[in-house]
Amino acid sequence: MDKDINNLVSHNVTISDRKNIMISGVKKIESFDNEEFLMETNMGYVLVKGSELEIIKLDTYQGNVSIKGKFNSLIYMDSTKKEKDEGMFSKLFK
Repeated sequence: MDKDINNLVSHNVTISDRKNIMISGVKKIESFDNEEFLMETNMGYVLVKGSELEIIKLDTYQGNVSIKGKFNSLIYMDSTKKEKDEGMFSKLFK
């Protein structure tokens, strides 16, 4: 049933002044630090990169995440974090 609720929540990304980002439709935060957030949303995995990143608001019931900091990129990925890491290493050692 929980999976069905997440599919009904819309997915939106709002960036304000490159300093604040609000993402809805977040199912799970896979990993995060002050330079990178990896989140699973109902539209796939989203990777947010930047500097001095920190969570401002986390609403796990509605799937909303607000982050502040300086944003450099936002990337949608079809793969999981593990597959992403393997891909990066394979590119380094080719």
